[in-house]
Amino acid sequence: MIDRRTFFKRVAGAGALIATSQLPMLAEDNPAVFPKRGKYERLSLSYATVEIGLEKPFSVLHISDTHLTAAYEHENEKKHQLHENRTTTFGGRQEEALRDALAWAKQHVDYVVHTGDLIDWQSEANFDLVKKYFGEGVIGSLGNHEFSTDMWLSDPKEEHTEAYKDNTRKVLQGVYPFDISLYSQVVNGVNFVTLDDVYGYVTEEQVKLFKEEVAKGLPIVLCMHVPFFTDNIWRAAVRFWSDKGKMTYSAVPKPNGDYKIQQEDAVTRDFIQYLKHEPLLRCILAGHEHVTVEDQFSPTCREYVVAGNFLFHGREVLFV
Repeated sequence: MIDRRTFFKRVAGAGALIATSQLPMLAEDNPAVFPKRGKYERLSLSYATVEIGLEKPFSVLHISDTHLTAAYEHENEKKHQLHENRTTTFGGRQEEALRDALAWAKQHVDYVVHTGDLIDWQSEANFDLVKKYFGEGVIGSLGNHEFSTDMWLSDPKEEHTEAYKDNTRKVLQGVYPFDISLYSQVVNGVNFVTLDDVYGYVTEEQVKLFKEEVAKGLPIVLCMHVPFFTDNIWRAAVRFWSDKGKMTYSAVPKPNGDYKIQQEDAVTRDFIQYLKHEPLLRCILAGHEHVTVEDQFSPTCREYVVAGNFLFHGREVLFV
């Protein structure tokens, strides 16, 4: 276990969190955007408290799904096509939203967690933005878009498999200085474990490593991109992504995509059931669905899903 001062020194080497003292000074941080309003009023923040029984409470800004869409002039035609298309898709203010979130965090919380899709697809320019804003103290977990070379333009075609990840795993590991499969960092007696579940499933090796973390006997916060769906989180996600008018029934929509995988993949299904009975698991932080929702995952753990940072969303979580 390490205290906060020691953590500040070590976070540059590798870490699941980044201490806000490590965040860059942002020259673009300009209150003139809303000269007669609050400096960060365009941020849409929600709040949560996780009661663990800590001697030293601390706070975290949880953000996810920034979807940076940068490309340098010398990069290939696919990168430029994606830059034009996807910048339009995400509104063109993603970097601005990230700057706002980090500037706010520097003043108001102790750490930042980002649960994936910081970039929308792989490019030199996007990788440099990761380094610009997080330096060597890269935070959190990867998302499915981190593994995307050129999205629908990819050759080979994208597949939601470990074999597909292997095509660029070494590249990503060189950009993010922590084990991108599973990594842990203890902060003030709380074990933050980041997990790659970007295609909905987990592997047997990840389960083994997670149980080694449980053996440390510390309360655990699990940080990952795709939520481990409860019926209520799934209902909210489907509701957000569908356009079916008023919801006048309480039935759970039929599982598909990641939720179906979580129910059908034996390793993942068994791992989720194991987690539901693990008392050391106290909180799950996730993203991916671009909607803010929360639900009770187990008797000891609440799961928090945060909407897209590209839309200036985030959640402050106080651990006490």
